[in-house]
Amino acid sequence: MNGREREGLTLLSRRGMLKAGWAGMAGLTLPGLLQARDEAAKNGRTMKSNKSVILLWMAGGPSHIDTWDPKPDRPRENRGPFGTIPTAIPGVRICEYLPKQAKMLDKFTILRSVNARGSSHQPNQVFQTGNVLAAPRTNRKGHLYPAIGSIVGKHRGANDASLPPYVILNLRDRTHFAWGGYLGRHHDPFVGDNISRRLQMPTGLDLDRLEERRTLVSGLDQIRRDADQSGSMNALTEFEQKAFNMLSGDKARSAFDVSREPKKIRALYGPHQWAQKALLARRLVESGVSYVTVDLSNHSASGTWDTHGDNIPPYGGIWNGLRPLLPVFDHVVTTLVGDLDQRGMLDDTLVIAMGEFGRTPELGTQGSTDGRNHWPRVLSMCMAGGGFRHGQVIGSTEPDGGEIKERAVTPGDLAATIYHHMDVPIDGHYLDTQGRPIPIVENGSPIRELI
Repeated sequence: MNGREREGLTLLSRRGMLKAGWAGMAGLTLPGLLQARDEAAKNGRTMKSNKSVILLWMAGGPSHIDTWDPKPDRPRENRGPFGTIPTAIPGVRICEYLPKQAKMLDKFTILRSVNARGSSHQPNQVFQTGNVLAAPRTNRKGHLYPAIGSIVGKHRGANDASLPPYVILNLRDRTHFAWGGYLGRHHDPFVGDNISRRLQMPTGLDLDRLEERRTLVSGLDQIRRDADQSGSMNALTEFEQKAFNMLSGDKARSAFDVSREPKKIRALYGPHQWAQKALLARRLVESGVSYVTVDLSNHSASGTWDTHGDNIPPYGGIWNGLRPLLPVFDHVVTTLVGDLDQRGMLDDTLVIAMGEFGRTPELGTQGSTDGRNHWPRVLSMCMAGGGFRHGQVIGSTEPDGGEIKERAVTPGDLAATIYHHMDVPIDGHYLDTQGRPIPIVENGSPIRELI
């Protein structure tokens, strides 16, 4: 009902009043997440550890050749404008604009042979679901395949019952994320942007008035059920009380409030919005959230890493578009991994940085000056933590970076590896709208080199 738009908050009619009421109830979609945790506990999957995942999502598709799979001996139109530097892994070189990661690459694994065929963006859900059918541009049911974070939430729940299991940060565009799909909207991610401000009591609103609002919600319940045919608000049932307790308590407000971090830690991460979201992600997993996805984007639409070319706005090409992003990313990923390591959290927290595909081996595609087009035949990504074996490179590409040479890794392999880390059974399934079982993992198994 567009309740957050100006027209949606106009109280000039009964319809406007109801829309305002429903908009105010949006924060209470939280009960569905609480219910999911209860279901996980009933199935014997209570949380006995603090295992978690932080996915740094590089929406738009970062160029593999200009980051983790450089081709320094190739002609410039293939290798690109960047130089390379040695790393903490002997014989491995990466882009010169990733010096911090190069120094601590022994804590990372680079995967250079990830098969991205079938993946696209807007929506970019194949790698966030682990299923090549999750491609709404080519499959009309592609949006129904649930996010890996949603499946983790269903089967495992959060590590702390007062927090949601699956949170997304930096919501620039809904198409940058995967959602609950077949699992139902109560398994959608909890949108964490500015939530600490929303969880603070507004001026003039104390717990008594919050209780009155909860009573109003209950009074509108039947109207809501009659009007809502999509199921988006079905979570407001027996778990309203738990949601109320969360909103009125300190645990969630504290977890989402970065200002509670010591000044030296906030200064360590720095003021960039990506860095602040990474710090928030660390706070959330430290507090008990199981799965956090941070969109490393400054824009909506196709994503900040969609570097088609300087004359193809708005993201520029490799030199003017990608080059300014890499030092920021370098700082964010290394600061996050270093912070987790220093806190003794890195073995429990799997950090992943990736996008939805690579970029073309040739510069100047689409008539651009120095851009690269989409290239789903291969992508590179990196991982750290999770108790896995790191300090290695998995797979390789052909000399020009255009095709996988050895050790192809599928989206299903990535999903299976995450589920292995999170103790989610990879032989499980969920049901589609017709009640037919769909395997949690399609065409995949945990990446053996990591385990």
